[in-house]
Amino acid sequence: MDDQETYTGSDFYCDVAIPHAERLAVVHESDAVLAFHHTRPAWKTHYVVVPKRHIASLTTVTESDEPVVRELLSVVQELARQVETSQGAARVLTNLGDYQDSKHLHVHVVSDPRR
Repeated sequence: MDDQETYTGSDFYCDVAIPHAERLAVVHESDAVLAFHHTRPAWKTHYVVVPKRHIASLTTVTESDEPVVRELLSVVQELARQVETSQGAARVLTNLGDYQDSKHLHVHVVSDPRR
């Protein structure tokens, strides 16, 4: 998906990825959560898991977000388990504040045996 190369907004997931999921290499999709291979991977294995409903970040999660966040974490756990089993190691990452390029909660599940 080359939209990420030219995208200049603040929420790539709401603006591009979620509405155009058919352009992604999706590994999980439900009414609430989307998981896919990162469009510009920084690791050999690099998945992104996002809520389909806008939640700005981990630090803005409220009680009303709990069902979506539970499902998101369940998907993250399953992907991390698969990656750990197949590659021996996995990282689960999220960014906050200035580290967060896209202002939409998203979790990276990554692995690269060389790192």
